[in-house]
Amino acid sequence: MTPQRFRLRTLAFGLSTLSTVALALAGAMPAAHAADATIPKNIRVVVPFPPSGSNDVFARLVSDRLSKKLGVTAIVDNKPGAGGAIGAEFVARSAPDGATLLITSSTLTANAAVQPKTTYDVNKSFAPVAMLASGPMVLAVSDKSPYKTVADLVAAAKKDKGAINYGSAGIGSINQMSSELLAGDAGIEFTHVPYKGISNALTDLIAGQVQFVIASFPSVASQVKGGKVRALGVTSPTRSRFAPQWPAVAETVPNYSAELWWGVFAPAGTPQAVVDKLNAEIRAIIATPEMRETFAREGAEPSALTAAQFADHIRRDSARWKQVAQARHITAE
Repeated sequence: MTPQRFRLRTLAFGLSTLSTVALALAGAMPAAHAADATIPKNIRVVVPFPPSGSNDVFARLVSDRLSKKLGVTAIVDNKPGAGGAIGAEFVARSAPDGATLLITSSTLTANAAVQPKTTYDVNKSFAPVAMLASGPMVLAVSDKSPYKTVADLVAAAKKDKGAINYGSAGIGSINQMSSELLAGDAGIEFTHVPYKGISNALTDLIAGQVQFVIASFPSVASQVKGGKVRALGVTSPTRSRFAPQWPAVAETVPNYSAELWWGVFAPAGTPQAVVDKLNAEIRAIIATPEMRETFAREGAEPSALTAAQFADHIRRDSARWKQVAQARHITAE
């Protein structure tokens, strides 16, 4: 090989090596940049329900701690109405920069399953950020009810189709969807009586106007303690550590499960770096003893899901409630 050819081959090899290094550095740059996710200095945390409920309580605690940890100002903004749809729509239409977040519950996926005209898509209009907590609900009857167990209730419904009435917080509420899921799994029929809130349904439960409700732990607990309501079971796959004396409904109706969850969402298109940063900060917040105690009062456990895992959960939850809505012919007019 001539000296000239040798020099040319050496030069080509050097250029090739430099190109490889440059490409490697270019591939590493986004990852390094992603680690420097910038959280907006002012964050609006939208709660699509009135003040004082569990969504509002969780939102105010998380917002306060985010403000302190990140040196930002996070303010809760209640936008109730349409079963949570008004607040959800507001966030879906907001700029995807992390400055607007939604804190809501299982109602997001349950309600969307029966709403034919929502302006947002649960799986396409939001970037799931973090699940705060999850836990079972309680199947409850009046203390004067003849039904002492879940088996008693199921047997009565099988004997007289549609004679058992249940109350809920409205069409598409998690209370209704969980009750209809139970009917489908048990092969029975109930009659739905919708109310404007679960407290009204519980009032009529105590008065004997409806035969059962499926509601959250705090909604039922005080009535159970007061001797006006009897808990027949919890809706988790197994018994809850917060009330181990109550059997799981699944002990009577195999594979039945319907749990509440609460979570944080951003508008779709929010940079993944911002989503992951918020997820890490929120997971650290909800793991604190104070937050664990707050969740325990709801009969719930804090979550440790990543943003990607939470997104998977939302897709499964959404598909499940759509299937229930179709099978049980539930539609909000």
